[in-house]
Formats: sequence, structure tokens, C-alpha cells
Amino acid sequence: MIQIQIETDPLFSPPNQEICESIIHSICAKHQIQDLALTLIFAQDDLLTNLKKEFFKLDQFTDVIAFRLNEYDEKNVEGEIYISLPRAKENAVTFDEQFEKETSRLIIHGCLHLLGFNDETSDEKREMTNMEDNFLSQINWQNLFEKIEK
Repeated sequence: MIQIQIETDPLFSPPNQEICESIIHSICAKHQIQDLALTLIFAQDDLLTNLKKEFFKLDQFTDVIAFRLNEYDEKNVEGEIYISLPRAKENAVTFDEQFEKETSRLIIHGCLHLLGFNDETSDEKREMTNMEDNFLSQINWQNLFEKIEK
């Protein structure tokens, strides 16, 4: 069973639940994941910065953090993905992408980390980016946020 819970900082409009679920379901189908319990948290920079300090000993902004809550060798996947919406907005401007597409990329990126993919080397980064691009070309990420302030 795939269970997805979405939490959003009250300062932001929440994402479209169906689109989030569709993105995550497509990743699960591709990687043959049948049991998933995921909490997707859309937050401010300060939450992710504090998590980065506490768990990674780095004092810096980050756009996405994924925590696998059970062991990677277990078939079922339990995890949390934290996404900074201010970083997603900044990334969208930097990379000349739509905000919804960039946020969808971060959802995909976090899911791939939960499945055990890494992006520490240039080859790993390239592999993850290719997977992200592939998913983005196959899913409906448009209208992820119905009301977005520009």
C-alpha cells in the first residue's frame, strides 16, 4: 500500500494532492515499490537549514532533504521529504524553469534518495538528473500549485 501525507507551512498555498501522489506513484511503479509510507513537507528555509545543521553538520541553505526512516534493505519504504519552497522558487529563476516543474523535480529527487540513489559524485549527479528529467517528461507536473504568488 502506498500512503502519502502532505504537510505545508501555513504561509504557503498547499500543493495539489493528486499531482503529488501521481508523481510519487510513477516513481514507485518504475522502481517496483509496493509499500511506501511517505510524508512530504513543504516548508520555509529555516526548517531545512536547521535540519541540515543538525543531521549533516552543514550551515547552509538546501532545497530538499530526504530521511529514510527504515533500513534501505527493507522492501517497504518509510520516509520524509522536506522541500524548501523559497529555494524551489529561487532555483526556478536560476534555471529558467517553471516553479511547478522545479518543485516536482525536488519531489522526484527526494524520492530517489529514499530509494538509495546518491548524488555525491558527478556520475551519480548525472544519473539522478537523467532520472529526474525522464520522470518530468512523463508526468503531469503542471498546476502543482493552483495559486502561486509570482
